[in-house]
Amino acid sequence: MSAHAPENILPLEPATRLAPRAERRIGALLLEEGKLDADQLERVLEAQRAQGVPFGEAALQLGYIAASDLRHALARQYHYAYLVPGRAGASLELVCAYAPFHRRAEEMRALRTQLLIHWFRPDAGRKTLAVVSPAVGEGKSYVAANLAVAFAQLGQPTLLIDADLRTPRQHRIFSVASSGGLSALLAGRGEEDATVPVPGFNTLSLLPAGALPPNPQELLSRPAFDALLAQMQAQFGVILIDTPAAQPYADAQSIAYRAGDALMVTRKDHTRLAAADKTMRDLTDAGARLVGTVMNAF
Repeated sequence: MSAHAPENILPLEPATRLAPRAERRIGALLLEEGKLDADQLERVLEAQRAQGVPFGEAALQLGYIAASDLRHALARQYHYAYLVPGRAGASLELVCAYAPFHRRAEEMRALRTQLLIHWFRPDAGRKTLAVVSPAVGEGKSYVAANLAVAFAQLGQPTLLIDADLRTPRQHRIFSVASSGGLSALLAGRGEEDATVPVPGFNTLSLLPAGALPPNPQELLSRPAFDALLAQMQAQFGVILIDTPAAQPYADAQSIAYRAGDALMVTRKDHTRLAAADKTMRDLTDAGARLVGTVMNAF
């Protein structure tokens, strides 16, 4: 699988292969969002009947809506969490949220499928996954964020923990406050419920890293981290953990050991083979199961 820098390319592809979960018609959704008024709705219905085409296609032909409006309405009709560019403050790196029909979102769904087949075993306690990379700049946070969105789109209660207490990024990707967070919890100063619901995704929450501490490795090695993971495992169906780069620091080994399973992210023409080999050995030596490797190409 390869992942790339974000693009503003949102091709309209058929999204009507599955039956909607609710009988909410596209016209009613567009009317509710202010994309159509009552007179336009009637004219679209007339064109639909005359031409024998779907409502959305008729509205597009009449120029009343944009393709992005139709995609958003379809996503709501199918209960598929989806963000519209310009309406949400989250980063466009969240390709699975902004462009669910894009080929890169499909690559993330393919990765999610492989994890569901080869890793996800909630009855055996295998639902917490550390996302690790040997060095910085290899796309680890991008993969973790989009995987979290992809699992949430399945309807799984999903938690993304930013345990990178060195150079955290998830609060910027999701555009949430970084105060409190994991570092405060591990230091015994945080609120018990420090997770932040992600707007637009009823089943996705984020635990940001919080303020950067002077002793990240010591904090992550405390029993408080084990207790926190146990508490979160009782609340969420999937937990993904973003980690610091594995080679400069030992934090990732400690996190992966506590998670039990790890996914390694590498970058084409960037990750050194020796660094990847050492990271795999370090994770295995720490007692973590390496469930797979993703190669980023960007």
